[in-house]
Amino acid sequence: MSADGFLPYGRQHIDDDDIAAVVEVLRSDWLTQGPSVTQFESAVAEYCGVRHAVACNNGTAALHLAMLAAGLGDGDTVITSPNTFLASANCARYVGAAVRFADIDPATANMSANALQEQLAMHSGGRVAVIPVHFGGTPCPMPAIEQVARAADAVIVEDACHAIGARYRDEGGKWVTAGSCRHSDMTVFSFHPVKHITTGEGGMVTTNDDRLVDRLRMFRNHGMVRDPERFTDREAAFQSGEVAPWYYEMQELGYNFRITDLQCALGVTQLKKLSGFVARRREIAQRYRDAFRSVPHIGMLTEPEGFEGSYHLFVLQIDFDRLGVTRSQMMRQLRERGIGTQVHYIPVHLQPYYRKQFGTGPGMFPAAEAYYAQALSIPMYPDMTDTDVDRVADAVREVAGV
Repeated sequence: MSADGFLPYGRQHIDDDDIAAVVEVLRSDWLTQGPSVTQFESAVAEYCGVRHAVACNNGTAALHLAMLAAGLGDGDTVITSPNTFLASANCARYVGAAVRFADIDPATANMSANALQEQLAMHSGGRVAVIPVHFGGTPCPMPAIEQVARAADAVIVEDACHAIGARYRDEGGKWVTAGSCRHSDMTVFSFHPVKHITTGEGGMVTTNDDRLVDRLRMFRNHGMVRDPERFTDREAAFQSGEVAPWYYEMQELGYNFRITDLQCALGVTQLKKLSGFVARRREIAQRYRDAFRSVPHIGMLTEPEGFEGSYHLFVLQIDFDRLGVTRSQMMRQLRERGIGTQVHYIPVHLQPYYRKQFGTGPGMFPAAEAYYAQALSIPMYPDMTDTDVDRVADAVREVAGV
């Protein structure tokens, strides 16, 4: 990316290897439901150090599949972070579960284990699930979250859509890779173009649980089962002692959440570059930290000791009131200078749907609301040069007048 061109807040990296992989599939016999899907799933499972990975058509579908696989529904409750994209909460509503929120740690903008414990203590009736969101690419404090969640017999689904390639040290000092499900039942990823690796659109659910992986695959494909060992109508399935070659059963109401071989071929080649992408993102983050370290009224989220985030986002915390500029004004002026920015996110509990359904509103989760009031995401993607990073930092300081 030229230092003179427009710098969006995020973008994909596609090279000749990626293009060649997709072209190879186009020339093959399988455009969907073929070998590239299995290859991508196996590669992600190996990278994360997890037993199973199930690919699907996007990260929202991955969250929905996790809810279905867990068997959540009417009368159950899902607790997630108010600082996340809508899908982290909406997935609960897709299966009829209620949604509650646990406030964030202001230092990281991730779910607070103490806030989660408070929410779990108020829970009564029905099953409960917890969806901690690894915001921006820095993992949540999963050992602490697991401890309080398991005490409440909660299902744990990590939303790692921002965090493939991230890791943290566990209680024994061992590195834990996001997606390994070391402290959860399932983990979900997204492969949207602004994420670390892309399949155009795409998602993945990882798990170490054999029962869950079977349910994930079933719900991904219309609720259908083709494994003879799982057939319920044995008389219909078997003829002359052999399984009928056309036979299948729909055992649950499922969906078409399949992903194509075209997308998965791209995912395989992208995954091979992930370590380099993450390393470069961390270099960019450090350069930003150096640039803004002593700038008045501009703060940054912290990366706790023992955590190595993968930096999907780099979010500044800007005191717009003290700087005498509104966030909208700053975004417009930065855009005029060729710098794209974004706000991640409007707290979910402030959305009209959740206010109407669950009576949420301003003041209920003060840490998330305070974070949102000052949040501004600046460009972060591995193709940025050091000159690009310096240009962004200089433009922010100029518009801020500091």
